[in-house]
Amino acid sequence: MLSNIKIVLVETTHPGNIGAVARAMKNMKMHNLWLVSPKIFPSADATSRASGADDILARASVCRYLQEAIADCQLIIGASARCRTISWPELTPRECAEKVMISEPGNNVAIVFGRENSGLKNHELDLCRYLLRIPCNSEYSSLNLAAAVQVVCYELFIASGLQEQASIGDKGETPLATAAQMESFYTHLYRALTDIGFMHPDKSNSIMRRLRRIYNRVQLDTKELDILRGILRMSQGEGRKRKH
Repeated sequence: MLSNIKIVLVETTHPGNIGAVARAMKNMKMHNLWLVSPKIFPSADATSRASGADDILARASVCRYLQEAIADCQLIIGASARCRTISWPELTPRECAEKVMISEPGNNVAIVFGRENSGLKNHELDLCRYLLRIPCNSEYSSLNLAAAVQVVCYELFIASGLQEQASIGDKGETPLATAAQMESFYTHLYRALTDIGFMHPDKSNSIMRRLRRIYNRVQLDTKELDILRGILRMSQGEGRKRKH
């Protein structure tokens, strides 16, 4: 029931933390671990800290870029303890679990955790639909990576037992767009806005970040994405005619 959920660790510095995360995952019947450019892996320290969850480490997928880890996912959630300049829709671990297991069951999900010392960078959070924040002591809010993963996996484990009791309703027949499809759309959107003269170099980054927030909130399915890309293609055609 939890096999569609990936735990993604970005540029983990200490291999022991990877092992501790594997242990936390196995406690909660989760096994889908992805590592993005870990500093050291595989490692005896990771195996030792896994304490019997070395099968999770053996099956872990290692890739170079975050986009590779989330390419097939329809729902991407980024964990962060820091406030951001541009506000992002936020979830607690319990709200995250309810959304994943009850509101949107069956989707491929990635829950992304950043570096031990600095978390996720803004361009990485741009790939996420929601920001996950764990409520804790405001005077001491620094959580160990494995502890943060344990909290989230626990809530997912509990919610998985409630899934069959929930009334899901009609989810529709069209699947949600994957992360890879959304990234292709954002590239197309940027080019189209540039073609029609809307995009200015000095403001392009902030505009695209806000547009990402809008479309992430909407949760586009594949048919809706096809419609929008058709509109962009037509707009580009009109833009080129005006230039001539």
